[in-house]
Amino acid sequence: METRPNPPFTHSPYDGSSQPFAVGLKPVDEAVFLEPDTSLGAYLTEKERLFSRDLETVFRQEADTEAAQAEVLDLVTGNLERFHGGTYRFGSGTVEIPGAGRVVSLSEGPFLLTASRLVQEDLIIMRPGPEGYRLVAASLCFPSSWSLDEKFGQSMHGIHENVPGFNGARMGQTVARLFDNLKPEQLVGRFNWSVYPDGNLHHPRPKQIRPEISNGGLARLFLRVERQTLRRLPGSGDILFTIKVHHDPLAALEIHEDRERLAAGLRQQLVDLDVDQLAYKGLVSTRDALVKALEGLSVAAQ
Repeated sequence: METRPNPPFTHSPYDGSSQPFAVGLKPVDEAVFLEPDTSLGAYLTEKERLFSRDLETVFRQEADTEAAQAEVLDLVTGNLERFHGGTYRFGSGTVEIPGAGRVVSLSEGPFLLTASRLVQEDLIIMRPGPEGYRLVAASLCFPSSWSLDEKFGQSMHGIHENVPGFNGARMGQTVARLFDNLKPEQLVGRFNWSVYPDGNLHHPRPKQIRPEISNGGLARLFLRVERQTLRRLPGSGDILFTIKVHHDPLAALEIHEDRERLAAGLRQQLVDLDVDQLAYKGLVSTRDALVKALEGLSVAAQ
């Protein structure tokens, strides 16, 4: 299902404020832990479609994660009630989402699945173990070129096996230390970005981007940004990892009021990617054409 974010380019980590393939964690205010926007109904509709089609492809849980899942549900509902009362109405055991035309019962289904039915974010629980933190429960409807079936139960090492510079390098060691030292009162976040051939939310398989850029422009391509947050659950000691996908049509950049700066930042980050990084992002055959298309928009900013 294809939806459009509102507003476009809400987050632009490619503008120089973040670096690709870096940890880049920054503090996040509790008020913006979750990001319901005008696309909330479309995201929740797509989640329900995926849940009903084949639940196991988008939701998994280990047997001993119920308490941690309950913590996540309490955390999500508490945050929504405190900061997003205009979007959600809380009743006795239910949450109504008027703008999405939905009423969610808080007593039905696994706790993590219930929490996921309330928000646009995907929700993942990581648990410490002998091999580091391991994925033990997840509602993952909107993956960016990876599948829950492949990664469920794996450690951070296994999950990031194909990420350039993660394993056997400083990045993986840094993430391990951050996970070990994260306190329950800390909420931190980071961003990932890539270019996709469409605006679909559910992308479990590697993307395929054609080398040519239509008419020398940016039509058909989408800039997919993942906003990720991390926090430790105080009861279980597990870590909750959230992911919200924003996908902005690159054609819209051509009329954006800040197009020169954004185009210049994206262009420079594309230029700076090495061969392994380009391959991971699926941009080996597309990077040069995309850089050229961005040049015209970024002239004023250089």
